[in-house]
Amino acid sequence: MTHAPDRVRRHGLRPRPRITRRQNGTGSTPGFRGRRPLVLTLLVAALATVFAVLLPGVAQAEGEQVLGTLSTSRSGPIEGVTITVTSADGKEAGKAQTDASGQWSVDLPGPGQYTVTINAGDLPDNVKLGTGGDTREVNVASGRAQPVNFGLSDGTTGGGGGGAGKVIQLLVDGLRFGLLIAMCSVGLSLIFGTTGLTNFAHSELVTIGAVVAWYLNVQAGMPLIWAGVLALFIGAIVGALNDLAIWRPLRRRGTGLVAALVVSIGLSLALRYVIQIIFGGRSRPYVGYQNQRAIDYGLFSLTNRALASIIISVIVLVLVALMLQRTKIGKAMRAVADNRDLAASSGINVDRVILFVWALGGALAALGGILLGLSDSVQWDMGYRLLLLMFAGVTLGGLGTAYGALIGSLVVGIFVQVSTLVIPSDIKYVGGLLLLIVILVIRPQGILGSRVRVG
Repeated sequence: MTHAPDRVRRHGLRPRPRITRRQNGTGSTPGFRGRRPLVLTLLVAALATVFAVLLPGVAQAEGEQVLGTLSTSRSGPIEGVTITVTSADGKEAGKAQTDASGQWSVDLPGPGQYTVTINAGDLPDNVKLGTGGDTREVNVASGRAQPVNFGLSDGTTGGGGGGAGKVIQLLVDGLRFGLLIAMCSVGLSLIFGTTGLTNFAHSELVTIGAVVAWYLNVQAGMPLIWAGVLALFIGAIVGALNDLAIWRPLRRRGTGLVAALVVSIGLSLALRYVIQIIFGGRSRPYVGYQNQRAIDYGLFSLTNRALASIIISVIVLVLVALMLQRTKIGKAMRAVADNRDLAASSGINVDRVILFVWALGGALAALGGILLGLSDSVQWDMGYRLLLLMFAGVTLGGLGTAYGALIGSLVVGIFVQVSTLVIPSDIKYVGGLLLLIVILVIRPQGILGSRVRVG
C-alpha cells in the first residue's frame, strides 16, 4: 500500500503499512483471548465489590416521602415555615416545618396523589409566593421521595421579577442547563459516531458519577473537588468496562444495531435499579453546597456553585474540542467516525480508538452528573430524567457530531428554561422535545448534520 485514502488523509493522519502477525482474528494473541473472559469477569467483580464495601450497604426499601427546600437569593434559607400534606380523600397525611437550612420533609403512608400546602403567613414580609400559589399537586410513586418546589420571589432580579430581568435570568439559567446537557451528550454523540450505537445506558453513567461523588463527599468526608476527580476516573473505568465486557464482543459477533439498541435498554434498566437498591430512593445533597445565596450581577444573579458549573463546563468542552482538532487520538476518532473501514486500512487501531471514546464518554457523563447534583441534589434516576434531553440535543445538532451535540444541547437547555415564561415549570422538558420536532421537520439532518441519501 502506497497512500492512505483521501478521506482518511485529510484528517492529518500519516498512513503507515499495517503490521501483520499471527492473530486469532481479534487483534490479540490466542493465549490472551482465551484468558480475556476471566480477566473481564474479575474486573467487573472487583468493581462490584468496591461498591458493595464502600457504599453503606444495600439500602432497605424506603418509604414514600415529599420534600423540598425554601430559599431565596436575598433571604437565604427560610426557617419555620409550615408545610401540610393531605391525601386524595382530604385527610392530613403529615406536617413539617422548615429547618435552619430551609429544608423540610414529610413521610407518607403510601404511594398516591397528594396535595402539598405551604403556610404563606409564615414567610418573611419581603418574600412572596410566585406562580402556582400556595399548593402543589404531586403523584408519589412507590418507594419514591418526590421533590416539591414552591416559587418564591424576594424582589431580586433572579427571584422571579418581571420584564426583561426575568428573561435574562432564564437565559443564563438555560445556558448553565444547556452546558450540563452538552457535557453528558458529547460522549453519547461520539459513541454513536464511532460505533453507530444508540446507547440508552449512557444516562446511568451520569448517575454513577454523581452517586460516587456523593459517597466520597458525604460518607467518606472527602472534599467535593477531590471526590469529583476520583469519580471522573471511576466513570471512565465504567465506560471502558462497558465496551470491553459487552459491546466489543457483540461487535465481533456481528450483532445488528437494533439488537444492540435493545441490549442497551436492558442494561439501562438493570443499572438504574441496582443504583436504587444501593443508593436508595431519596434525594441527597452534597455537603456544604446547598442553600447558597445568589450574588446579584446586575442583570442576573447566580450562586457560586452555578457560576462554578458554567466555568467548569466551558473549560472542559473547550479542551474536548481542542483534543478532537489538535491531538493524534482526536484525529483518529474523527477518522473512525467518518469511515471505520478506511481508518482501519490506514493502520488505525479501531478497537483502541473506540475504547478511548467509551472511557472519555464515561468521564464526561460522570462530570455532568456531578455538576447536575450540585443544583438538583443526587437522585437514583437523575440521569434517566435527563436522557430524552440528551437525545434531543444530539439529534438536533446532528447525529454523530460532537460540535452538533454541543450546539443542540445549548439550544435545548436555553429553550427549556425560557419556555417557563408561558408553560408551567413542571412540564418544561416538553418544550425541548417540541422544539426538536419543529426543527427536524424543517432540517431533518439537524443543525450541523449532513444530508445522507437513502435508497
